[in-house]
Amino acid sequence: MFTFEPSNQSSSTKVERYQLLAQQLSSLLAGESDLIANAANMSALVYHQVEGLNWCGFYLFDGKELVLGPFQGKVACVRIALGRGVCGTAASMREVQVVKNVHDFPGHIACDVASQSEIVIPLIKNDQLIGVWDVDSPYVARFDNDDKEGMLTLCKIFLDSLHS
Repeated sequence: MFTFEPSNQSSSTKVERYQLLAQQLSSLLAGESDLIANAANMSALVYHQVEGLNWCGFYLFDGKELVLGPFQGKVACVRIALGRGVCGTAASMREVQVVKNVHDFPGHIACDVASQSEIVIPLIKNDQLIGVWDVDSPYVARFDNDDKEGMLTLCKIFLDSLHS
């Protein structure tokens, strides 16, 4: 049984906090391969452990577009076309998008007007697009390279938990 203990974030570096979060996520997903269950638990864990977020979750690729999956935060846009907004751009380019100020991103989709910055990780398994991991913050320039590397590690753990 996984038990969740909030970390003392003030006494550790961001890299150390992501390392602890990766350990927690690995334990949480151990032995479970269901995409929806693991996406739901990852969303809840990150939302409650990473400071300065107002939304985090998944958009899953249905073969045509991205469709809202498990998340934490306010209600969100349900469907996003490939190439549209930060999520659609990350999915179509298959590249991480770190956006310091979403208002400067051409075609940004404002599901929550409070969001100021965003990081989106494309989820690729066996060369197939599964979807994207999307994290928003109400603070400009909230995400840096440590966040990018930490989120990439979390997404790898998530993808490794799924059936091939």
